Amino acid sequence: MHFENYDPCFPDQPVVDLYLQIWGKLPAFKSKPAFIWAEDDSASSGTGASTCSAITYQQLNNSADCISSQLLLPLQRGDAVVVMCAPGLELVEIIFGCQRAGLLSVPVVPPDPSFAEDNYHHLVRVISQTKPKAAIANHCYIERVKQYISSPSTNKQLSEWLQKLSWISIEAIKDKKLDLHSNSVPYSGCKAEEVYLIQYTSGATGIPKPVLVTAGAAAHNVRAARKAYDLHPNSVIVSWLPQYHDCGLMFLLLTLVSGATSVLTSPATFLKRPRIWLELITFFRATCTPVPSFTLPLVLKRGGVARGTIPINLESMKNLIVINEPIYKDAVEEFIQVFRRFGLNPSAISPSYGLAENCTFVSTAWRIGRNNNLPTHNKLLPSARLISFDKDEEEDIEILVVNEETQEPVEDGTEGEIWISSPSNASGYLGHPSLSREVFNGMLSKRVGRCYVRTGDRGVVMGDDRYLFVTGRISDIIKLPNGQELHPHYIETAAYNSHPKILRGGCIAAFMVSGTLAIVAEIQNFERERRAMRNICEGIRKSIMEEESVAVGLIVLAASGSVPKTTSGKIRRWLAKENLIRAKIRTIMQMELKEENCDLAVSKKINHSREEGKGETCKLKGKGEVVAEHKLGGIILSLSEAPTKGPLLSSL
Repeated sequence: MHFENYDPCFPDQPVVDLYLQIWGKLPAFKSKPAFIWAEDDSASSGTGASTCSAITYQQLNNSADCISSQLLLPLQRGDAVVVMCAPGLELVEIIFGCQRAGLLSVPVVPPDPSFAEDNYHHLVRVISQTKPKAAIANHCYIERVKQYISSPSTNKQLSEWLQKLSWISIEAIKDKKLDLHSNSVPYSGCKAEEVYLIQYTSGATGIPKPVLVTAGAAAHNVRAARKAYDLHPNSVIVSWLPQYHDCGLMFLLLTLVSGATSVLTSPATFLKRPRIWLELITFFRATCTPVPSFTLPLVLKRGGVARGTIPINLESMKNLIVINEPIYKDAVEEFIQVFRRFGLNPSAISPSYGLAENCTFVSTAWRIGRNNNLPTHNKLLPSARLISFDKDEEEDIEILVVNEETQEPVEDGTEGEIWISSPSNASGYLGHPSLSREVFNGMLSKRVGRCYVRTGDRGVVMGDDRYLFVTGRISDIIKLPNGQELHPHYIETAAYNSHPKILRGGCIAAFMVSGTLAIVAEIQNFERERRAMRNICEGIRKSIMEEESVAVGLIVLAASGSVPKTTSGKIRRWLAKENLIRAKIRTIMQMELKEENCDLAVSKKINHSREEGKGETCKLKGKGEVVAEHKLGGIILSLSEAPTKGPLLSSL
């Protein structure tokens, strides 16, 4: 191992679970909280208070022993299990219990057991692809699943999938009496080379894919993150990220590798009252917190900093880790400006880069002892620094920017695809051998031996310190008819800047439809007059033209929740486009614009109630009679226009 732990008597371990065994038996760590769960009591108490429960390292270690022994009664090492626990300490215990049992765990967000409104598609995808032997959930959830299966009105195919699973209740495998006195039993959990986790990609650029993660790759990944962020047993982490995958799950492992303490709460709790994030940092004097980039403007807008009863103090914060590239400098600077007076040190801002295909963590631009003057490139902050002045820094992680066509590294200052070679690289996609070879076995055209993960992300290296800026995703790039290429987030930002008090930040999608640049933008309040809606659309068009010199062909104002996003807030542009094509956007107003004539026709919302595969013709009144035809599953946009002076505007 190249990494050094914080005590030479306890060297680094090949898998994360072995750290738990060490900490759980050390006298100094036995009673130390490993994880603390915070519930928000502000609604009932009116004080902004939180109720907390904790699990110590010794308790978690004993729980992992107990759970693993119980799971191995009906299951065998290597069996796949779907973990369907609600966010909380029980989920943490189950995850580490599965690893100690040598099982292949697949954590998922448990869908409502009524399985209404098509909320079960991801679960069906998981069951069909991973072929689990069992599902773990609480007793009440399992009872409701059984009721659904026995109901005559159920989806028969879904019912068959659910019946194939052996359902194991959390209550049946926790808190059992177990002989824990023997320390001589050999470790029988997941070995470093064994796949212990199937982690699904976020779905930002396509249907989520199952990534195979070995226990050794995960351990390497969190050790790299521990070193990068200088985490240690005195570190206190606050996280509201989903614990099922990506950064939220990685920080569970990172806590154990560092011997730290993590304070957790749920994403729903944060979104309901963003101020709780600041309160937990204040109360526990947290030193590290990972957040998606949308968090910063959201907290500024809805954080209620001045309204709470608990004073905010961020002096303890050493690493405010910002993920979900691209990361805009203006959003970060605005956050710093507001929270500097609450003790936030600007040098704590840690722009970072990661992806599921590399377990999660890839790199960060943050360095110990640096000043707070990170460079910028096209409004963005860097997510990595590829040159190091630390002689002891790891050399087994290589990040390159490569020409996608020639598969040769590009010169600094030239944008290309980001490639990563690291022991953290995942093993591939389950059930996708061809795609796995393409993504996980990238080879440079003039170099033999080393394989790279092709991230599908675009980036550029700038400056003497070789900072890496992640500029966007290849599959999202907008290619205009004139050959110009643009990253959609620049267009979306320009659109938002036109009406920041009306449009919902982070809820705008830009993409091409039949050679036309389309914008779908959520608005906060659509109880507005027709003329006001028209002005909003015109403002969006004008702002994009002024900031990016691009003509928009279609603008759709939509209700809240219309723009699909991942659990970490990434916009799923491909799905937004598909929803627009299939008339699944909750449209409030739609405008089609033509460069040669900016006289706009406007239509009010049409209430859609269409059946799959059937066409529909709508008659709208603009400056003339406008007829719009849209056939689900057929032509993307089939529009015809009655005689009118202005361009067509229709609601699909």
